[in-house]
Amino acid sequence: MRRGIVPGSVWAGLIAGAALFVPAPASAAGPAHGATAAPRHVIGHAVGTTYYVDCAAGDDSAAGTGPGTAWRTLAKAGSRVFAPGDTLRLRGGTTCTGTLAPRGSGSPGMPVTIESYGSDTARIDGGGASAAVLLHNVQYYELKNITVTNTGTAPAQRAGIRVLLEDFGTGHHYVLSHVTVRDVNGTDDRYPNPSGGILFEAGGASVPTGFSDVHVTGSQVSHVDRVGIGLTSDWQRRAEDPTGPGTVFVPADGVVIDHNTVTDTGGDGIVVFNGRQAKVEYNTVSRYNMRSKDYNIGAFAWNSDHTLFAHNTVTQGHYPGIAFAVEGGNTGTVYEYNYSRDNEGGFLYFCQADGQITKDGVVRYNISQNDAAGAKDFGLISSYCTGVANLHIDNNTFYAPNAPSMVKISQSNQVAMRNNIFVGRSQGSDFQDPYSCYQHNLFEHIPALPPHNGHSVTGDPLLVAPGTATWAGDANGYALKAGSPALYAGTPVANDGQDFFGNPVPGNPSIGAFQGRPQYRGPVR
Repeated sequence: MRRGIVPGSVWAGLIAGAALFVPAPASAAGPAHGATAAPRHVIGHAVGTTYYVDCAAGDDSAAGTGPGTAWRTLAKAGSRVFAPGDTLRLRGGTTCTGTLAPRGSGSPGMPVTIESYGSDTARIDGGGASAAVLLHNVQYYELKNITVTNTGTAPAQRAGIRVLLEDFGTGHHYVLSHVTVRDVNGTDDRYPNPSGGILFEAGGASVPTGFSDVHVTGSQVSHVDRVGIGLTSDWQRRAEDPTGPGTVFVPADGVVIDHNTVTDTGGDGIVVFNGRQAKVEYNTVSRYNMRSKDYNIGAFAWNSDHTLFAHNTVTQGHYPGIAFAVEGGNTGTVYEYNYSRDNEGGFLYFCQADGQITKDGVVRYNISQNDAAGAKDFGLISSYCTGVANLHIDNNTFYAPNAPSMVKISQSNQVAMRNNIFVGRSQGSDFQDPYSCYQHNLFEHIPALPPHNGHSVTGDPLLVAPGTATWAGDANGYALKAGSPALYAGTPVANDGQDFFGNPVPGNPSIGAFQGRPQYRGPVR
């Protein structure tokens, strides 16, 4: 259980009444919902030696330096100590069984590259091993265009791709581009040693260890337990998390997770531990928390500074799956321009455990559709913790026609909610929040407004076509019609210069995630 949320006895009661929601599987092909790939690294480096593996027709006694002299097994490839600029190519259309555990590291500008060759992708099947691909205490690696599976006879701690550093110091430059990881039946163990699809783990006990320059892009992760894509650390201790593991804090710098699709995870979708200015953008997470007995999050950070979550789509989290979270030990977490839909545990959770410091979070210009539907123990926004400081929730559009509660906050935190649209159930949705400050919000189907509110607007916001979006790219139904009481009724707040749709934010902003011209019909822009 993540520290500081709800006692286990409470969770047992919550889970007992949960109803499983299983939508049609998402496609595992192509970038996330039409997002254009924007790789951070151009692959093309100084040339070392290229080695080949053909798991159908190779020969481990051969030279391995051409397709006609390819090796046959992953074990043979793992016996080679790779040098900077070397490339290992696996024959496309073949399946290699076991664990690929290369030795040797690249260097700046000369990484070791692992990729498929031929007209198809190669598959590495771990067969139930602890990892199908294991990068242990190596650095400067790039993996691209390979498929990884790892199913055992029974669930156990395992991963598809595991990058594990133990007492290593800082490991540099890990790029995973257009890889597919699927069918990993790991266990439901929590951090810092989870199972999952793509995992980066900073471990050890004597040498402070962490990551620098991690990029996961254009990749597909599906049907894995428990984490889709995750960075974890055994080096978390600092003022913001004084009881965290390790003796010091080692940040993960230069982390970018973008343009990926993560679907059908047992637990969390995407998670970053110890991040420093990490960017999680243009990803799609769907059908998460499908098999866990605990609560889980679609995309979040832990004990991290200034993490940016932007332009992500998070949908269909099974109860009590929550789309986003401002969690323990975080400073300056920003969620902006994200779309969430049908997450049974709600849109947002915020919390810190005793002794932690969580502060300066911003949640702005997001759209939430049908989150917290029927959730009796959660609201669209929830917290069961105290002490979160300076959290701003501004200019979001919350359309929750099936949520009994819009907000459930049980303890004192410093939270300001401004310029938001809250649309509840036709029979009414409640606010259980005696603590937060509400200013310039619009409420529809809310019989009793929260106590600390000012400049409120009540009534129909006149959204163009609410409830019709399936992902971030078709959310035009959340524009405002002409005559909307939300138009220009907000108050100026800090922003990133544009709304959810890319419209500039005027000096007299509207309430909600839309700041463009009022709509009669047709496109938003």
